[in-house]
Amino acid sequence: MIRGVIQSRLASARSLYATVAAHAPATEKLDEFRTIEQNPAKHSSAALSRFYTVPADVRKQIFAHGGLPKNFEKQVKTFNECCLMVRRPAVEIIEYLRRTDFNRPVNRFVLYGEDGAGKSLTLAHLLHYGHQEQYVLVHVPWVPNWMKRARETANSSTIEGSLDLPLDGAAWLVHFKSQNAPLLNRLGLTVSRDYVWTKRETTPAGAPLLALVEHGISRAKFACDAIAALLQELKQHSSAGKCKTMVLVDGYNAFFHPHTRIQTENKVRITPDRITLTRPFLDITRNDWTNGVCVLAVDRLALTEERMASCLPKYLLYREGFEHLDPFVPVRVEGYNDVEYHSCIKYYLDRKWIQAAEPGFEVELKMLSCQNPYQLMQLCASL
Repeated sequence: MIRGVIQSRLASARSLYATVAAHAPATEKLDEFRTIEQNPAKHSSAALSRFYTVPADVRKQIFAHGGLPKNFEKQVKTFNECCLMVRRPAVEIIEYLRRTDFNRPVNRFVLYGEDGAGKSLTLAHLLHYGHQEQYVLVHVPWVPNWMKRARETANSSTIEGSLDLPLDGAAWLVHFKSQNAPLLNRLGLTVSRDYVWTKRETTPAGAPLLALVEHGISRAKFACDAIAALLQELKQHSSAGKCKTMVLVDGYNAFFHPHTRIQTENKVRITPDRITLTRPFLDITRNDWTNGVCVLAVDRLALTEERMASCLPKYLLYREGFEHLDPFVPVRVEGYNDVEYHSCIKYYLDRKWIQAAEPGFEVELKMLSCQNPYQLMQLCASL
């Protein structure tokens, strides 16, 4: 009788185990390519090569006006989630920031690497980190948009011989406001001096810092001057310890290219230093202020027509840009290693981005893509 009871209980235990095991693959699969740590401020080497999800409300706030590559944005819509892989370059910079003495001049980090290796998504990961850690974000999604595809140009009223990009400047202020308005309202930062725009328009000392932003948005004519004033105020507030500022610029080397696609009335291409938006962003990437950090990405795609032979910072920044940033910390972004590659394949399989795969497809994709993240994404789109 006792033996019968024991056998009955064993049978029940086996049945329970079978039920749990039936649901186990989903949990196991989660552990394989996803990390349970969704807070980028807590990411470390333990989460490397795994994906984490950017919450929808955060994505709407910090990426609504740029910051994610267009092809990746399409993928986000298809997958109905924004997942970023935790990779070594981002974790390396996060660990540096944990050990940083913010009373010293700002550190400049320069991301570089081959096309499609993941520099922009590394910036996106760090942008989320900065948002989570309450940094004021000064983020330029892609500098070449100003140098190649300016929406409108106008002669500057404050800097003789220079050109304003009023619509682009106003659009950037909208982006800045979207990312930072809640934080700036909590910090209560104010303007340090009077800014006189016209005889009737003034932003007085003591006004909220967002007043500068609002004025540049509503009066696009003054957008570029408002940006210059805003960034100067942020440097002062950061150095005074009133806030922390994180500067993130993609395609930074476009500021130092010999020419732009913007032409004068005489059909002569102008140099980037004659674009008024260039000056404030070069100024805020100097190391003459404290309580902040600059993360800048250099990219061959940021140039105009010609393809440069090297992806190294010294080559892409030219002498002027290299000397402007020196000293800086170079951080190379490489293609997927084997663990990252297999993690990405598992994620694509989970999202049904790869379907009807035959045995050995992973090896073939590995060879075709050379483990380049962008190439892999493009190749998998048709599978």
